[in-house]
Amino acid sequence: MHPGEIIIKESQKVFKSGFIAVIGRPNVGKSTLVNSVIGEKVAAVSNKPNTTRNRIRGIYNTKNSQMIFLDTPGIEQARGKLQKSMVQASMNSIDEADIILMVIDATRPFARGDREIIKNITTPVILVLNKIDKIIKHDLLPIIKRANEYGEKISDIIPVSAIKSDGVEELKNVLEKKLPEGVRYFPDDIYTDQPEKFLAAEIIREKIFNLTKEEIPYKTAVMVEEFIENPDKGIIRIAAVIFVERKSHKGIIIGKQGEMLKTVGNQARLEIESILGTKVFLELWVKVKEKWTENESLIREIGYLS
Repeated sequence: MHPGEIIIKESQKVFKSGFIAVIGRPNVGKSTLVNSVIGEKVAAVSNKPNTTRNRIRGIYNTKNSQMIFLDTPGIEQARGKLQKSMVQASMNSIDEADIILMVIDATRPFARGDREIIKNITTPVILVLNKIDKIIKHDLLPIIKRANEYGEKISDIIPVSAIKSDGVEELKNVLEKKLPEGVRYFPDDIYTDQPEKFLAAEIIREKIFNLTKEEIPYKTAVMVEEFIENPDKGIIRIAAVIFVERKSHKGIIIGKQGEMLKTVGNQARLEIESILGTKVFLELWVKVKEKWTENESLIREIGYLS
């Protein structure tokens, strides 16, 4: 075959693109999966539920396709304005998506929340069985068999370990085949449409989630008030406020002689520097805003409501 023929055929390939909603119960590994697919940090990750609070776009580009992932908050029974806004963000993503990717925890498959989600979705989903590194292979077959019982509700079943990136390439291949023809919505050199200011806030909040006790993270929000670049000095100055609902929570986040806040700041600064590729000067304050999770205007200001 003449080399020129190959070039012509390649140039005639159809470009495909689309929006992929990543849904599921809290703490099934949705953000970890999106980060693994993209190959970059686009969402906060924690072993505690409800880490993601709004839709986050992660963008994966290939020569012939663009996948735009909507990493959504966990779908659960909503209590209070903050949780309701989170669930609404997830439902909006479902309505807007070209493909729905439902993630379940293979160590706790088809819990009540999983069944409710499948029951209420009218569009067939690609089912991702995550955390397969935590079960033995023999236990995977009954889970797949049970998934098949949902019939046309589930179009494909992909076992993965998002944290180890096992099965992620197969998932990408399946997604690319299912994408509709489309245009390149974003330049091919970016992996998220979220501003750097947002990513900084997410990283700070992630460190709070991972370092503090169970009751603290759910009443915590981070808002970056200043994000000032100084290219001459090769440094970015970031000033952020951590909102909590109680004085006792403020004391825990600050810690004895400020040690907890210092640890949060150091860990966040190092990760922000690695992502932005420059030195960062990070200042953190902790403020008490009683019942902020019920304050719609503050929730909107922080960015959890559109």
